[in-house]
Amino acid sequence: MTVFSHTALVGLLINGDIHIAKRRYTVRNMFVDSTRVLVKAGNGGNGIVSFRRERYISKGGPDGGDGGNGGDVVFVASTNQDTLAQFRFNKEVRAQDGNNGGNAKMHGKGGEDLVVHVPVGTQVRRGDDVLFDLTENDQREIVARGGKGGFGNAHFTSSVRQAPKIAEKGDEGQTFEVELELKIIADVGLVGLPNAGKSTLLASVSAAKPKIANYPFTTLNPHLGVVTVGDSRDAQELLIADIPGLIDGASEGKGLGDEFLRHVERTQVLLHMVDAYSDDVARDYAVIQNELKNYKVDLSTKPQLVALTKIDGLDQDIVDDQAAQLQKASGAPRVYPISALSKQGLQPLLYDLQAASHTQKQAAQEQADEEGVVIGIEDTSRIDDTWSVEYDEKHNKLFVSGQKIERFAKRTDFASEDGVRRLRDIMRKMGIIRSIDKKHTEAGVKIYFGSNTEDYMDY
Repeated sequence: MTVFSHTALVGLLINGDIHIAKRRYTVRNMFVDSTRVLVKAGNGGNGIVSFRRERYISKGGPDGGDGGNGGDVVFVASTNQDTLAQFRFNKEVRAQDGNNGGNAKMHGKGGEDLVVHVPVGTQVRRGDDVLFDLTENDQREIVARGGKGGFGNAHFTSSVRQAPKIAEKGDEGQTFEVELELKIIADVGLVGLPNAGKSTLLASVSAAKPKIANYPFTTLNPHLGVVTVGDSRDAQELLIADIPGLIDGASEGKGLGDEFLRHVERTQVLLHMVDAYSDDVARDYAVIQNELKNYKVDLSTKPQLVALTKIDGLDQDIVDDQAAQLQKASGAPRVYPISALSKQGLQPLLYDLQAASHTQKQAAQEQADEEGVVIGIEDTSRIDDTWSVEYDEKHNKLFVSGQKIERFAKRTDFASEDGVRRLRDIMRKMGIIRSIDKKHTEAGVKIYFGSNTEDYMDY
């Protein structure tokens, strides 16, 4: 856990005079639910050119070993994590590179995988695509694959090539930026205006300890609580999320904005809570419904139960009148008058929330959710062997592109005459040299591969 300490100046009003005192305070558990991270898998190690040399043994032959594979970047969903704060100041995660090969046909050590634990409910996005959706505890996904190690010269021996001086460079590991977005997975999401009693309810029915106070925006971060519904024989657990209070215009960024509306997306059921002390319960209900509807995904269509909160201390006729107004405004078949402090009306509400959540889970299993199709990452084991050649007549340059030939070019040491000769042989077998010959290029043309403008081969 990252801890930041600061010294603050605190003004104290004492007898009309302002006294300045120094106070030490600590910031802990900073809640972060969206961030960008650069993931870098390990590069493969290089193969080497080596020949066996021992006393009394002449012409020992090539014994250059292969390079080790680079490590993968692996994301693991964990219930022990509840925030993406670990990436707040660490914007890059990098796996270990593979080691180079050695003599005596020694294979280079592979790079260790980097295992990154993220909260359950984290989506890994790249642009508009969802690469992975980590929705289950201990779910493991390879987010970036390490590069393969290059072959040493011992790999290239044959009956006609008994002393090769060819060694490959290792492949680069996959590197790209991803967006991590945490969407809390809960059975029930509590929504309502600030001070509707959401935190008080969560603290009353679970072991969660959200901050509770009589002022707006007491809850600045989502909180989760586990509620046991039923007796010991058929008890079931209900996961409830306290979503920070919304206000009119929240979906447009006002107040706490729509930062936490994303956490409502995955909840099975919403409990819409309205303060019984409100001057207009119908208006309060309409405000939240409007914000749910105007979010990028219409959340107002989710199953909802409606509760009238804080009824302790009010006359029954006032409670009945407020409940009737709220039922008329919401169109709900039932409004639940409750008091989190006295626990009045909580048991029927919890049983109905459990039943509604169970129904939604069954419906979700029968019909797959089409939102956010998971596509995964590129499978580097499958290589397309198509290619193309373009001639830049103005600069007398040739550009060869294609997944397979570019990969061979990246593994080639262009400072090695034998390595370049091997690449030329590969191009000839693929028909690339024949295509270049037909273009009647001028003498001295340089051949580049893909986007690499540093390494080239003379035609």
